[in-house]
Amino acid sequence: MAGNERATKTVAALDVGSNTVLMLVADVSGAAVRPLSEMLRITRLGRGVDRAGMLDPTAAALTLDTICEFVDKARALGAQKILAAGTAALRDARNGPEFIEQVRRRSGVALEIISGQTEAQLNFLAAVHGLGIDPAEPMLIVDIGGGSTELIRCEGGGPPAMVSLQVGSVRLTERFIRHDPPTSEEQARIYAAVKQQLERLGWKDFRPRRLIGVAGTVTTVAAVASGWHSPDHSAIHGYQLTKKQVADTARLFFGLTVEQRKQLPGMIAGRADVICAGGAILDCIVESFSAATVTVSDQGVRWGLVYRELQGGT
Repeated sequence: MAGNERATKTVAALDVGSNTVLMLVADVSGAAVRPLSEMLRITRLGRGVDRAGMLDPTAAALTLDTICEFVDKARALGAQKILAAGTAALRDARNGPEFIEQVRRRSGVALEIISGQTEAQLNFLAAVHGLGIDPAEPMLIVDIGGGSTELIRCEGGGPPAMVSLQVGSVRLTERFIRHDPPTSEEQARIYAAVKQQLERLGWKDFRPRRLIGVAGTVTTVAAVASGWHSPDHSAIHGYQLTKKQVADTARLFFGLTVEQRKQLPGMIAGRADVICAGGAILDCIVESFSAATVTVSDQGVRWGLVYRELQGGT
């Protein structure tokens, strides 16, 4: 028993996204990961970044406070190491490095601004380990974030092809939506923007055996589509979302006001104002790659950080 205790360590992984701050605190032993706590707060760090190229002061302050709170909780749970990654909002904002320094001073944590390629790699690790999938299986992994969408194409056991598209739920909402509910023209412009990005990929003929959707937008679509009433979206991990469910739910979102979307079972209130764009992105991807279903993964970048650490941090 003593040997097992010595072999176990507690780590925390922080994912600072354009819409959400998430943290996983887990005991790790060998290749096993046992979650102790999961934390989530929508802080909308990416608000206005697409337009101004700078972090919004109010969103940045809320995000910084949230990071410090989560870090304190992780240390209280015994976290010996805190891994931390920032994604699209911090990549795109000119004052991203200043925010990183504020995080270091306030919390003592070194927040790494990761590239879109690294973000995709972390999602690949999370999906393969978290769903127990053969990495050689032809598949497409999709992470729809607030500022960007990462696509990981896997086939034939070779190295995955990874891309980061500049379409995300917050970014497209700010660009195109001016009415509540959105007009048919606004809806059409969002779909056109996503389809244009997908066409530029040159992956038109790729037909994955499995399409995996990672993180909050996909879990929210799945929760609403299935009438999921629990606030714990981790329980929907592994759910098979059909193509029809995706299309019908995306259409439902566009037909409702923000307040009406907030009342939908499965909806997180902080996502209600940007879920139209998020649902449209998922709908376009499912249609583009002729996927019959989407396998839902609630384990994204934060889980990938832990798996990467287990592999020696590479």
